[in-house]
Amino acid sequence: MNYSPAGFGLRFFADFIDFLLVSLPLGLLFALLTGDGLTSFGTGWTYNLIYLLYLTLLPLVWNGYVVGKRMMKIRIMRVDDEPLTFKNMILREVVGKFLLSSVTFGISGLVSLFMVIFREDKRAIHDFIGGTYVGYEY
Repeated sequence: MNYSPAGFGLRFFADFIDFLLVSLPLGLLFALLTGDGLTSFGTGWTYNLIYLLYLTLLPLVWNGYVVGKRMMKIRIMRVDDEPLTFKNMILREVVGKFLLSSVTFGISGLVSLFMVIFREDKRAIHDFIGGTYVGYEY
């Protein structure tokens, strides 16, 4: 495993960009169609499903990138340097982030934050579960 891991700052800004790109357009569309406010869309299961699909499927077709990571010039890669698979992304995003965070009431997310900040390899819990890391473009 020979790579240059991306740190917390780049990963945070990439996630923030993705959040804005998905949340604002979908929230506005939801508000226009239903007449409800933006906050009711963000708390529903529809938003979570759409965002989860975005984070899980786009890296498969775009070589490890989502829009925010592409802008920050980092991407999701497998530790064995093989191409990402559906299994990697399901384990990383659905099991490692969504389900584990739900079961641990967010504690796993907090632990992952400290892992990315303090570990030399910058891998979080979901990276270990999915067999992935986030690194710089080569």
